[in-house]
Amino acid sequence: MPSTTSAVRADQLSSRDTWISIGIIGILFFIFGFVSWVNAILIPYFKIAFTLSNFDSYLVAFAFYISYLVMSVPSSYLLRAVGFKKGMMYGFFAMSLGAFLFVPAAMVRTYELFLLGLFTLGTGLAVLQTAANPYVTVLGPKERAAQRISIMGIFNKGAGILAPLLFAAVVLKVGDSELFQQLDQMGPEAKDAALGELIRRVMVPYAVVGVVLLGLGIFVRFSPLPEIDTEHESEALAEANSGKHSILQFPHLILGAFAIFLHVGTQVIAIDTVIPYANSFGISLLDAKVLPSFTLAFTILGYLIGISMIPKVISQVNILRICTLLGSCLTLLIVYGSGPIQFWGMEMDISILFVVLLGLANSLVWAGIWPLALDGLGRFTKLGASIMIMGLCGNAIMPMIYGHFADIYSERTAYWVLFPCYLYLVFYAVKGHQIRTWKSS
Repeated sequence: MPSTTSAVRADQLSSRDTWISIGIIGILFFIFGFVSWVNAILIPYFKIAFTLSNFDSYLVAFAFYISYLVMSVPSSYLLRAVGFKKGMMYGFFAMSLGAFLFVPAAMVRTYELFLLGLFTLGTGLAVLQTAANPYVTVLGPKERAAQRISIMGIFNKGAGILAPLLFAAVVLKVGDSELFQQLDQMGPEAKDAALGELIRRVMVPYAVVGVVLLGLGIFVRFSPLPEIDTEHESEALAEANSGKHSILQFPHLILGAFAIFLHVGTQVIAIDTVIPYANSFGISLLDAKVLPSFTLAFTILGYLIGISMIPKVISQVNILRICTLLGSCLTLLIVYGSGPIQFWGMEMDISILFVVLLGLANSLVWAGIWPLALDGLGRFTKLGASIMIMGLCGNAIMPMIYGHFADIYSERTAYWVLFPCYLYLVFYAVKGHQIRTWKSS
């Protein structure tokens, strides 16, 4: 932090300042959600527009989220140098640049340039996530951290519900289902013209997004958001950490970062693959476009349960255990469950509904892991948060693994990749977060 004298401890903030801070951070999480979850429809959209395989289409998620692996630790040093507010402003500016790159990418119809734009968007988000997550974690009593993160999750997933629907409303037309069916029968020139027109539809919405992100960067810089001292240590904590000189000396953090890697991977698979999975059963893109929004709606339902029940009825660690066990069970139901059902006016296989229900299982995992992993880090908190944010590259890698197995076997069989992920998350919820030394007792 550039000026430690201007930074205050969270427990020194008035109730009014705390709620103002939560509101501003909530806006940030809304933006995280809107920009991130629009990928759920970009993947099948680009798959059609660029005639991609499953594996190649998931490069959308890879390019967007691999930036977290590359940029999270540099982000922590940026925030230490310029502070939260300036750092967030630079993050928004980077996101704005990424959105603007969609315009020339669409003009020349170059998939690689779109991927560069997505990587740049992700770079800005890495800065914002590195700032916002530890900020909201320390902004109040630690036993209510999962509750506060759940509130942020509602902002995030609420935007995620809107993003694919708004994107589809802007870029998809009523006759597109027929167009998609006719593409294979078109001659080379007609097909090239049709695909060129299809991809140019993203220019206006992403130009608007770029302008909005630029404005938000300026807003945050001059907002009343206080600089929070996230590295304050009590005397007892300072004494406990006195012999520690490396972030690697906190096993519960490192294990937690890997848990985040697997959790976000399972979450993005549930949301970004549900449309292609529905397509494999003959459900059109125009009909299946609502499914990611339902997945996110179940996630919000989980957040509301968490807000109402944590910590009065159930502790954040116990609800983490319940969610991870539920995810394990739903994975088995996706792979083995079958049979026709009616859902939202569509006839579909019941396994698609189980994919949608993963939104509920995933809802409180992020909120449960963060306070457990950051517990007791003290002066290592910023660096620890950047290690956690690096785990978001699971969003990049896990869909690629899913896509690889979907191409080799089938979309349904590929969901087996989720099962070992949930088993590890169960381990972290039960035992992993309690490990404070690498040495065996």
